[in-house]
This record gives sequence, structure tokens and C-alpha cells, in this order.
Amino acid sequence: MKVNFRKVITLGAVAALALTGCGGGKGDGAQTGSDGRAKIIVDMWAGGDKDIAAIKKQVEIAQASLPDIEIELRTAPWGDFFTKLTSNMGTGNMACVTGMNSGKLTDFKEGFVELTEADLTTAGLKTSDLAPGATEILSDAGKMYGVPFDMATMLVYYNADMITANGAPEPSNGWSFDDFEATAKAATTADKQGFAVGMGDFQWQALPIARAGMQPVTAEGGLDIANPAFVEAATWYSGLVTDQKVALPVASASDAGWGEEQFSNGNAAMAVDGTWNAVSYLGNDAGFEVGMVNLPAGEGGTSLGLVLGSGYGVAKTCQNKEAALKVMGALLSKEAQDHIASSGRSYPARAESQPLYFTSIEEKYRERVQQAYDAAFANVEGQHVSPNWSKVNAYIQPELVSVYTGAKPMSEVLQSAQQQFQQ
Repeated sequence: MKVNFRKVITLGAVAALALTGCGGGKGDGAQTGSDGRAKIIVDMWAGGDKDIAAIKKQVEIAQASLPDIEIELRTAPWGDFFTKLTSNMGTGNMACVTGMNSGKLTDFKEGFVELTEADLTTAGLKTSDLAPGATEILSDAGKMYGVPFDMATMLVYYNADMITANGAPEPSNGWSFDDFEATAKAATTADKQGFAVGMGDFQWQALPIARAGMQPVTAEGGLDIANPAFVEAATWYSGLVTDQKVALPVASASDAGWGEEQFSNGNAAMAVDGTWNAVSYLGNDAGFEVGMVNLPAGEGGTSLGLVLGSGYGVAKTCQNKEAALKVMGALLSKEAQDHIASSGRSYPARAESQPLYFTSIEEKYRERVQQAYDAAFANVEGQHVSPNWSKVNAYIQPELVSVYTGAKPMSEVLQSAQQQFQQ
């Protein structure tokens, strides 16, 4: 089973489709269809025939509700999508309705209009339609640049068979870091590990954020990764390998999905990953029973998590903003969100559609998934991202290999990142 954040949360990768002429101010943003209707182009990433078909279905739903507007969908793989978006934004040629991911927002927010309550009304949307925390997914410094269609957060997944066989305490929602350590230690044997550390930014940062009760970036977007509280929590995390020896060091920087793969292959009792992989883990190829719980609670007694996700925004250069807003709203309508939920594609951002997601899961797993989601989303906040955040992560990830072997202290890496990338 391949578990990869970009592959799953972003619907994966397919051969690139052209995104030029996507409806921006210097291109043909005020397009008119062949039959005289206003034409709005939607750009979104997609992967594989099933994923493309799922997005096309959403567009079909939107099109049926907007007979006076022609909607054209264009897709590309994750990497190609953002490469082309950089070019389109620079030339004023963004699609009127463009997909956006929470982790990428700061890199592209200048290309999107700041959405007001009046804009949402035009789109036929209300912030009250969204689940708690969802409005923060595509917001930055209190300003909303898009509306999410799905939401996600991080969970601790565990191998119930391994934990039972070793007599380790089984994780449960509402647990503490002491509980986490007890399980990791008891589940560690001569040839199996109690935990698998992560390499991806969400995977390795989730437990330190929960433990410290803070993010490595301030709410105002200032890099704060060398904050003593976060450094202590991150040092504890790396110490799971070097000090507590309940996890193995990572073989190389190319093992981006190290923790997820160690867990899915049955070599580690626990790992941290996103809700987007919940169903995949339940049907793991190794055939073990999978449990899932929220992140452990820090010293304050609460478990802080990030709310993540993807959605749509409207380009500043769009010459038909009203039509674009209506298309965006239709793509996020109850009918479209119900389709996403009931098909099990992702966990919808619209609150009233969320129960349908759980009905799409095999009945024997349904209760454990819902309980984990309810606990995990109970205390989430939008990800804070600094202007150089992508560079920060690109710098830290390969350094983690040395950190996990004990060759370099976590504090040194974080302090170096702070010095290099603070603004």
C-alpha cells in the first residue's frame, strides 16, 4: 500500500493537461462560449481516471445548476499544476476558478481575491455551512482566499494485532503522551518497533505540535520554529529514536514516506498520518487490524491538531467575478458535497454532508473511524504558514536523517532553519 500525502490529499498524478488560456485578465478571462453563454474555466489537479471522473461529476452537478454559464474543467498532476499556476499567475492568466491546497496558499494567495461575506452570498454559500475550523483552511492572517471542499487532520494509526500480541496498552481517544510512550515501549521487540517516525512535514510535526500546544509559525505568519517549547517537543520526538529507542532511524532522505511505509508493512506498531489515508490503512495489504485515535494530549490536557484541506478560489484577474463566484459556489453546493462524501472520496468541509462519509465506509470499521475523527477534529486550528515555509520544509527534511541517527541535534536544525528563513 502506497501512502503519500501529495498523492492522496491532492488526488495524485496523471499526464499533464494544458492549463494555458485559463481565464485570466491578460488571456481570455471574459470568455463567451460558442452558444453565447458566459464561460468559466476551472483548473484543478487530478490523478488517475477515477479521480478525474470524480471531479468531472462535481462539475456536472455545478453545470446542471448553472444553465446560463458554460463550465470547462482542466486538470493536471499536482506538480505540473502548481508549476503552470506559477506561470499563469505571473502572466495574469489564472483560471477564474482555481483549485488551492492549504499548504500552498501563501505561495499563491496574491493571485486570489479576498473573499467577503458579499462574495460568499453571491456564491450561494455561508460560513455557517462549513464544519468548525474549515474556514481557516484557505485563510491567511485572518483573510479568506478560498472555500474548502474537504478537510483533514492527523491521527495516530496503530497495529492492533501487534499491540495485543505484545501486551501493550491499546491507544484510545483522549490519551496522553505518557500513554503513548507506554504503548510504544511495550510494543517494541527485537525485530519490530513501537513507532515509526515521519519525514513529511505533517507527519513529523504533528506530535511536536500536539505536545507543545503550538505551531512552529505564529498566527501572523512569522517563523517560530526555534521557539523553546517547540524545540523541546521536537527534540522529544527525535528522542523516540535516539533515546527511547522505540523507532528506527530513517535509511535515507529519499525515504519520504518512511514512517507510513514501516507501519503499513507491519514493521512498526504505530505511525502518524492524515485522515486522508484512513480507508487505505483499514484495507492494508499486510492484513493486520488497524486502529486509529487522535493525537495524544499535551501538558494542557488538550490535543492540538491542524485542520488541512483543499478547495477553490477566484482569480483576481478574472473578468467575470460574479459568474466565477457562482461556479465556485455550485462546486461546493450540498449536492456536490454529498457526492464527495457518499463516494468516500474525501471528508467534506460542509458540515451537513459529513455523516454521509461514514456511511461509505465498511460497517465493521465505521464506528472506530467516526470516533477517531470526532476526537481529532475537536481541537484543530488552521495551519500557520510563513512566506518561506516551503523552503523551511525543503531544508529540514533531509536533515532529519542525521537527526534520527543522533549525528545532529534537532535543536541545531531548527535554529538553523530559523536563522536562514525568518523574515
